[in-house]
Amino acid sequence: MEHLLSILIFFPAFAAAIAFVVDKEAIRIYGITVTAIEFLLSCFLWASFDSNVAGMQFSEYIPLISQYGIAYSLGIDGISLFLIIMTTFMTMISLIGLSEKRDLKNLIITVLFLEMTMVGVFLALDAIVFYVFWELSLVPMLYIIGAWGGKLRIYASIKFFLYTFTGSLVMLVGMLYLAYIYNQATGVWSFNILDWNALMLPYDMQMMLFVAFFLGFAIKVPMVPFHTWLPYAHGQAPTIGSVILAAVLLKMGTYGFIRFSLPLFPDASVAMMIPMAILAIIAIIYTAMVAYAQEDMKQVIAYSSVSHMGVIILGIFAINVEGIGGSIFLMISHGIVSGALFMLVGVIYDRRHTKMMSEFGGLASVMPKYATIFGIMLMASVGLPLTIGFVGEFLSLLGFFAVSPILTGVAGTTIILGAVYMLVLYKKSFFGPITNPINEKLKDLNGRELTALIPLVMLVVYLGLFPNTILKPVDTSVKQLVQVMYLKSTLPQTKAKIASVNTIGEIK
Repeated sequence: MEHLLSILIFFPAFAAAIAFVVDKEAIRIYGITVTAIEFLLSCFLWASFDSNVAGMQFSEYIPLISQYGIAYSLGIDGISLFLIIMTTFMTMISLIGLSEKRDLKNLIITVLFLEMTMVGVFLALDAIVFYVFWELSLVPMLYIIGAWGGKLRIYASIKFFLYTFTGSLVMLVGMLYLAYIYNQATGVWSFNILDWNALMLPYDMQMMLFVAFFLGFAIKVPMVPFHTWLPYAHGQAPTIGSVILAAVLLKMGTYGFIRFSLPLFPDASVAMMIPMAILAIIAIIYTAMVAYAQEDMKQVIAYSSVSHMGVIILGIFAINVEGIGGSIFLMISHGIVSGALFMLVGVIYDRRHTKMMSEFGGLASVMPKYATIFGIMLMASVGLPLTIGFVGEFLSLLGFFAVSPILTGVAGTTIILGAVYMLVLYKKSFFGPITNPINEKLKDLNGRELTALIPLVMLVVYLGLFPNTILKPVDTSVKQLVQVMYLKSTLPQTKAKIASVNTIGEIK
C-alpha cells in the first residue's frame, strides 16, 4: 500500500527488462500475464480508493534535487484514477488481441516500457517528473510506428515525434518559468503542482503561461490545426500502436489541460473558453467531414478520433462540474470505443491485407460475430443512448450549454455527422451482396479475438447503463478543482463566470 503507485509505474518496466531473457515462444503469454497483473494492481488501487476524498491519495514523496525543489512526487485523485485503470486495461486487451508476428518479442517489450511511461504521466505530481514520463512516452511509440508500421512508417513516426516533441519543449519553458515565479514569491524552489496551485498570478502572466502549456497539450490531443500528424500515425501504425495511441496517448493532452491549465491559470482559462470552444467545434465539424470523404476504414476512425477529442475539449472548457466530469468520462469512453474499432479494423486487415471499404461488402453474411461487435462499437461511437458513448458526450455538451447554447447547438452536430460517416462505413463494408469472391471464404472472429473484444462490449453496455461507477469518484475531485479555480481567480469577472456556469450549487 505504501508504494503502490511506484509499483504500478515500474512493474511493467521491470518485467520488460526480464523479458529479454524470456523464450520467444513464451513471450506472448508472458506479456499478457504482466499486463494482467498490472491491471489487477490498478483494480486494487480502485478498491482501496476513498471516493469521498477530493484530494490526492496514496501520495509518495522522495526528494531528488532538493536545492531546486525537484522531487519524486506521486499521487492519485478521482480525475486520474480511471485514466490509470483504462491505461492498464487497454494495454492488456491490446496484447490479448495482438496478431503481429514480426519480431514479436521486441514489440511486447516496447509496449511494456510504453505502459510505464503512460502510467507515470497520470501519477506524477512534480512537473519535472511529469515531463520526463511525458517525453519518454514518445520513444516507444516512435519505435512501434517506425519498426512495425506500413510503407510510410518512417515519415509517420518522425512527424509524430517532431510535432509532439516541439510542443513539449515550449511547455518545459513554461514549467521552468513557473518554478522561477514560485521562487520569487516564496524564496524557495518547487516543481510540485500542488505547491503551484497556491500561486495567485496576474492575468497577463497567466495568459503567457497558458499559451506555453497549450502548445504542449494541444499538439498531443491533437487540436486543429495541430492534428495533421495523427492520421499518418494511425494510418501507418500497426494495430496495437493505433489502439494504444487512441486509447491512452491522446488523453495525456486533455488530462494536462485539466491538471495544469485550469487550476494554475483560472483567469486565462475562463478568458479562453470561447476561443477554445471555437477550435474544438472546428475540429468536430471539419474532421467529421474529412472522415466522411475517406475510403480507408482506419482513416475514418482516425479522423473520428480528432472529432471526438474536440467534444472533450469543449467539456473541459465549460469549466463546470458537468462539463469537466463529462469530458473525463468521454476520455474513458473514447479510449474503449476507438481502441475497439482500431482492433476490429486490424482483424479484417489480417485476413485481407487491405482496409479499403471498396474491397468489402456483405461481410455481415460471412462474419456475423464480427459484424455484430463492429455494429455495437459503431453505435457507441455515435453516442447511442444506453451506450458508454452517450453519457460523456451528453454531459460535455450539457456543461457547455451553460456557457453558450448557440455554440453547443453547433457542436451537437457531432452526433449527426458521426452517425453519417460511421453508418456509411458500415453500409459499404457489411451490407449488400458479396462482390469480391475472396470475401466469401473469410473466417469469423476466433477465440483470441473474441477474448479481447467481448470485455470491451461488456464495458460499453455496462457503463452506458451505470455511469455513476465512474462519475461519482470523478465528480468529487472535479468539484474541488472548480472551487480552486474560483478561489484562485484574481478577476471579479472570472469569479462571476465560474459561478454562473456551475448551475448545481458547487460555486455559490
